[in-house]
Amino acid sequence: MADNGRHTESGSGDGDSTGTLWRVFRRLFQNDGDQSLRAQIEGVINEHESDAEDEARARGDLSSIERQMLRNLLHFSEHDADDIAVPRSEIVAIPASASWAEVVEAFAEHGHSRMPVYGDSLDAIKGMIHIKDVFPILARGEQPPEDWSTLLRQPLYVPQARGALDVLADMRAQRTHLAVVIDEYSGTDGIITIEDLVEEIVGNIEDEHDDAPEELLISQENGIWDADARVELDDVAERIDPRLAEVEEAVDTLGGLAFVLAGQVPAVGTVLEHDSGWRIEVTDGDERRVTRLRLHPPITEVVEETD
Repeated sequence: MADNGRHTESGSGDGDSTGTLWRVFRRLFQNDGDQSLRAQIEGVINEHESDAEDEARARGDLSSIERQMLRNLLHFSEHDADDIAVPRSEIVAIPASASWAEVVEAFAEHGHSRMPVYGDSLDAIKGMIHIKDVFPILARGEQPPEDWSTLLRQPLYVPQARGALDVLADMRAQRTHLAVVIDEYSGTDGIITIEDLVEEIVGNIEDEHDDAPEELLISQENGIWDADARVELDDVAERIDPRLAEVEEAVDTLGGLAFVLAGQVPAVGTVLEHDSGWRIEVTDGDERRVTRLRLHPPITEVVEETD
């Protein structure tokens, strides 16, 4: 029976697993026109997308998590530095003018292992400081250096269009786990850590220092939604109204949509009218950015619900 299973693509038990394996190899190496190896592999993964987890585990097949990781890996090279970077507005950095006590406090408060150090602004990053260079001084009770900037290490500097795979290769080659993403004006656009790159493949990695995930969309009464400006328009479309994601400009977040509608950074209290009838109220922010918004449903929809 075992020999028969090796030469057939149907049957049950080991014969079925072997037949599936043969179909995989045949698809990968047969001449399939213009279809790339990447597309062929993803096609095989998609065929098994509906497989039950218990059944897959019983026959030693890929779990749903493994399939998702493979899919992420297949598309990893499609991302560039700008896609992966922590945006400028979320960078935690230390001014070069800070005192030693302030440097220590910054590490204690934020829990990062390394942080950029800047001069007059984030566009003038001088280097990065690593907790490994700070902790021995504290642990041994030594006197801190008179000029703690002597502890600075140099991060990578990469353009926005640098491919994610190339950034990872650069980090490995230079043994540096922090990259500063530079825009076309040589300003700081964001930063990338090795963790950010790994998370593109395996998904979010939470540790004991991470805060609990923050809810970016919160449903209120009467169809109103409170929202973080960072929420993706795709999520807004899925949970609230797909019309809110229909925008010609290259924006990905609700905050970006508010900027497009206003033509500038809208002030707190501004109410913006969307073509769908939704009204977007700015509830928090400053002169540089919007941080929170409130979505008010179209009036006609509110009237229909009341009726």
